Amino acid sequence: MLKPLGNRVLLEVKKEEEKTASGLVLPDSAKEKPQTAVVVAAGEGRLLDNGNYSKPAVSVGDKVIFEKYAGSEIKYQGTEYLVVKDTDIIAIVE
Repeated sequence: MLKPLGNRVLLEVKKEEEKTASGLVLPDSAKEKPQTAVVVAAGEGRLLDNGNYSKPAVSVGDKVIFEKYAGSEIKYQGTEYLVVKDTDIIAIVE
C-alpha cells in the first residue's frame, strides 16, 4: 500500500454517474471533476520549527471535500488515487 510523506493525504475519489433531469447520461468530458473522496492513508504531518509534527486533521476512512484542482492523480495496482496536501482538504463530511 502507498504511504504518503509529510503533510500529504491519499484519497480515493469515487466516480459518480451523472444524469440530466431527462435521464441522459453525461459523458466524462461534460462532467465536473468530483470533489469528494475517502481518505485511504495520511502522512505523519507537517514538520514544525520545534521538530514536532503537526498531524493532519483527517484520518483513514473519513469522507472529505477537497479543492477542485488540488493534488496529483496516480494509478496504483489498477486503482486511481489522488494525493493532496492536508491544507487542500476543505471539510470532513459527517
